[in-house]
Amino acid sequence: MIDISQHFEFILGSYLVTCALVGALVILVNRDYHVQEKRLADLEAKGLRRRSEENKK
Repeated sequence: MIDISQHFEFILGSYLVTCALVGALVILVNRDYHVQEKRLADLEAKGLRRRSEENKK
């Protein structure tokens, strides 16, 4: 059986790096979502509409 104590620092470091990267991606995607929603609201306020709304009528 593998002695886990020899590899503990590597395993812990790998998990920490992975968690940090996933957390950063979640934050970036969430921030971008809000930016895109604001841009879309600004465009709609200017009178621009989505092409897909024409097909709904």
